[in-house]
Amino acid sequence: MTDSERKLWSRLRGEQLGVKFRRQHPLGSYIADFTCLYPKLVVELDGSQHQDQEAYDARRDAFFRAHGFEVLRFPTNAPFLNLDGVLQVIADRLAALAVPAPIPAFPRRGKEQNHPGASS
Repeated sequence: MTDSERKLWSRLRGEQLGVKFRRQHPLGSYIADFTCLYPKLVVELDGSQHQDQEAYDARRDAFFRAHGFEVLRFPTNAPFLNLDGVLQVIADRLAALAVPAPIPAFPRRGKEQNHPGASS
């Protein structure tokens, strides 16, 4: 684990953002830096080597997305330059992903207005 990953992990572990993160979590044949299984979010810290492997990262992100994960990527120095900003972006994304789908409103049994014998 890099110093940058350690710094970010110190603020992700222990459900400090309200969800459980795993570090160096395998997903298929890939290993994600940080993974939240619900809601499905992968957080990656990209060092300079990622500039030379854009095609690989694109395939990797496509795999994660095909399995329902959102992917957030940050430069490897971001936790040192603006840890609170990185955490805010992650927290905002988690909040957006955790919003439950709307449930259609069905009439409650016995509460219908137009049933026989109902007074108007």
